[in-house]
Amino acid sequence: MIYGPEHQELIRSLGKFIDQEINPHVDEWEAAGAFPAHELFKKMGDQGFLGICKPEKFGGMGLDYSFSLAVSETLGRIHCGAVPMAIGVQTDMATPALARFGSDYVRENFLRPAIAGDYVACIGVSEPGAGSDVAAIKSNARKDGDDYVINGQKMWITNGAQADFMVMLVNTGDGAMHESKSLIAVPMDSPGISLARKLDKLGMRASDTAQLFFEDVRVPQRNLIGEEGKGFTYQMLQFQEERLWAAGAGLKPLEKAISDVIDYTRERHAFGKPLIDNQYIHFRLAELLTEVEQLRSLTYRAVEEYVAGEDVTMLASMAKLKVGRLTREIADACLQFYGGMGFMNETPITRLYRDGRLTSIGGGADEVMLGIICKYMDILPKQRRG
Repeated sequence: MIYGPEHQELIRSLGKFIDQEINPHVDEWEAAGAFPAHELFKKMGDQGFLGICKPEKFGGMGLDYSFSLAVSETLGRIHCGAVPMAIGVQTDMATPALARFGSDYVRENFLRPAIAGDYVACIGVSEPGAGSDVAAIKSNARKDGDDYVINGQKMWITNGAQADFMVMLVNTGDGAMHESKSLIAVPMDSPGISLARKLDKLGMRASDTAQLFFEDVRVPQRNLIGEEGKGFTYQMLQFQEERLWAAGAGLKPLEKAISDVIDYTRERHAFGKPLIDNQYIHFRLAELLTEVEQLRSLTYRAVEEYVAGEDVTMLASMAKLKVGRLTREIADACLQFYGGMGFMNETPITRLYRDGRLTSIGGGADEVMLGIICKYMDILPKQRRG
C-alpha cells in the first residue's frame, strides 16, 4: 500500500479544502475563463499544500514524492481539469528543477514565495514551433554585463496571464541543441514582456493560457537555475514529475465518470428496462474500471520506484501515455451512454470530454511517449546523419 496514515491525513485535509474552497466556484470560474490564482494559491500555501516535497529550508514539508502523488490524485476531485492543472504547474512542473538545482538566492526569491502562495509560477518551454520538440526552441538569452538579455516568445503558457515569475527554457549558447540551453527564473513584471493574447481553448476553460513575447528582457545572471547549458537535462528530469503528476491526477475523474454514468443508466429506461441492464453497457463499464485500476497500479509502481531513486523514465512515459488515451476512451464511451444528454453542457461528462483531450498533447504528446518507450526497449531506429 503506497499510502500510509500520514498520506491519508493529507488526503482528508486537501479533500476538505477542495469541497469548501474550490468546487463551489468551479462553474463560475469556467464561465469567466480564469480563476483567481493568487487568492486560491495563497489559501493553499497557508495550508502547506504547495510545498509537499520541497525543502524545509525554503518553507516546504520535505516529504517524498509519494505525498505529491497523494495530492495530485486528490486534486482529481476538483470538478474540472483546469484548476488542478494550474496547481500542478505551480507544484510539479515549474518548481521541481528550481528546488533541486537552484542556488539559495533563486530558491529564496522564487521558490519560497511559490511555496507560500505569494507568487504564482508558470513554466516557459513551448513555443509556436516547438511543442513536444523541446530541443527546437528559439528563445535565447545573451550575456550583457551582469544580466541576461532575453528575446523570443512562449506559447500555451498555463498561468501565463497571472504569473509572477516564469521558469524559462532558453538558448544560452550555440553548441549542440541538448547542451546549449538553460533554465532562468524570469520575473513577469520585467520590462519587455508582453501578453500577446489569452488563448481560446477547446477545454480547460478556467485556466488562463497565454502567448507571451519577450523583447530585450533584462534578467540578472544570478537568476540562472543550476548550471548554464544544463537546462535541457533539468527540463527532462522535471518532465518526469509532471508526467507522474498527470497520471495521478487522472484517476479520480475517470472513476467519477464511470460512477456517474452508472447512476444515470440505472435511472434511464429505454425499451422497457434500465439502460444499464443492457449487457454491452455493464460489460463495457466493467472493462473501463479495470483499465483505471491498471493505470493506478502502473502509476503507484512508478512512484514507488521514483521514491527509491530508480530511473522511471519509461514507467512515467507509459503512465502518461495510458492516462491520456484512457481519458479519451472513457470520456467518449460514457458520453455515448448518456445519449442526447451527453451532448449537453449541463452534463458533467462534456467537461471531461473537452478537458481530458489535452492530456494526450500537453507535457509530451502520445507520440513522444511512444518514442521514449521504444528507446528504452531498444527498438527505436537509429538516427542517421546526413
